[in-house]
Amino acid sequence: MAVSDTHVVTNQVPPLENYNPATSPVLAEALIREGGQWGTDEVFELGALSGSAQAQRWGELADRHCPVLHTHDSVGHRVDEVEYDPAYHELMRVAVGHGLHAAPWADDRPGAHVVRAAKTSVWTPEPGHICPISMTYAVVPALRHNPELAAVYEPLLTSRAYDPVLAIPTTKAGITAGMSMTEKQGGSDVRAGTTQAVPNGDGTYRLTGHKWFTSAPMCDIFLVLAQTGGGERSDGGLSCFFLPRILPDGSRNRMFLQRLKDKLGNHANASSEVEYDGATAWLVGEEGRGVATIIEMVNLTRLDCTLGSATSMRNGLTRAIHHAQHRKAFGAYLIDQPLMRNVLADLAVEAEAATMLAMRMAGATDRAVRGDERETLLRRIGLAAAKYWVCKRATPHAAEAMECLGGNGYVEDSGMPRLYREAPLMGIWEGSGNVSALDTLRAMATKPECIDVLFDELAGTEGQDVRQDRRVAELKASLGDAETIQYRARKVAEDISLALQGSLLLRHGHPAVADVFLASRLGGQWGGAFGTLPTGLDLAPVLERAMVKA
Repeated sequence: MAVSDTHVVTNQVPPLENYNPATSPVLAEALIREGGQWGTDEVFELGALSGSAQAQRWGELADRHCPVLHTHDSVGHRVDEVEYDPAYHELMRVAVGHGLHAAPWADDRPGAHVVRAAKTSVWTPEPGHICPISMTYAVVPALRHNPELAAVYEPLLTSRAYDPVLAIPTTKAGITAGMSMTEKQGGSDVRAGTTQAVPNGDGTYRLTGHKWFTSAPMCDIFLVLAQTGGGERSDGGLSCFFLPRILPDGSRNRMFLQRLKDKLGNHANASSEVEYDGATAWLVGEEGRGVATIIEMVNLTRLDCTLGSATSMRNGLTRAIHHAQHRKAFGAYLIDQPLMRNVLADLAVEAEAATMLAMRMAGATDRAVRGDERETLLRRIGLAAAKYWVCKRATPHAAEAMECLGGNGYVEDSGMPRLYREAPLMGIWEGSGNVSALDTLRAMATKPECIDVLFDELAGTEGQDVRQDRRVAELKASLGDAETIQYRARKVAEDISLALQGSLLLRHGHPAVADVFLASRLGGQWGGAFGTLPTGLDLAPVLERAMVKA
């Protein structure tokens, strides 16, 4: 049947599919630079799957068909189960199978955590399922505070078998982990938690309380913070506990799902409220030292927040570039029009700088877990600042990338609204902006030597560019004003991040990208909104690096 003239489609953009996000030069270069060159083929393989039409469809379905909570069965028995779209389980199967979860903890090769970071950064179909993946990755160091539990459960956490069936954890081929810490009266102030833990006399505890945010409630095990009353050798206080959903005898633990959160984005992830009514748990770490026990877990999930925001930027940039390559306006392709080139190059530089800093922190993490004290100190201050700044930049970046598509970008089919809704989450999860900025100050207060390590890192580019030198000098001076530093905490975290990004770009980045970054972010020749780069810059190499490749 002939198509009506009014339905002939011209000047529209073909679907973005069957492309490979692992071809991103900045990510590939960082993977090698940070010691993960042996994983290049693995990252490329996962990237090819990520950009396939099949994986992108899984992402759409998992996001569109939100998880459904079933509190009771048909005859009134409490079941507390969450039903997911089958596409969600496909995404989880791939993520676990490719080692995006806790696999690096069972891999002795230097760079294992870097390879895992790069894989996480190219697996882009849908970000919600990465929450349990990230927590499973982060739980291992905390669990090791109880060697007996770690000996049993760590091999299951690092297994590359995904098994969503509700069963005794030790009977499964692989398990996932979550964390249950936030309460409604405390938010980021976890010490305000009122969940109580009472010893049973057999080495276990009874937990009673309400948790306001428990992500991924269908995980097999959880780390939970609760208050203890102390004992003969302890004053008690906030402590960390290991809590399985199914107890060793096969019975369901007294962990009751009250509701699933109705969120702005992250729809595929079943964030929930949980009631513990005498739930059985085991102590992890020392009683009263709950925060100290889980701090490494928090650091690792903050790394994933930073990686997630950098990934979001590259994803949005890819969609914007793809549109501009195929769409004409006023007689020319958008990619060839000067003002659009200004916008896209600006977005590209932001994404490159974010990726380089995130991967630098992944490299520092890899070396820190292997005992490198200098990298431990650099990560302590650098990751807190990067979590603040990179995550803060993701939302305006997503908004500008969406605007590049015009009205088409505002339509759900484009994928841009989903990207935009997701962008603020990384800035909120694991400590919102103020928490991350203040944690940067806390790093300097508790580990003053990390300041020396930071400036030693920045000294590597001393004398190479006056704009970078000026920013480093200003940063050093600002840290000396202790009286107002809390008021200025956000600016301090921003300046640390920008100085680190400038240093990385000068040492390792493409000269054109470094020049644009230094002229705009550090040189004062920038209007603040994307697309306000100064004239006289060479944008062609910047855009070429961002072009969509198969």
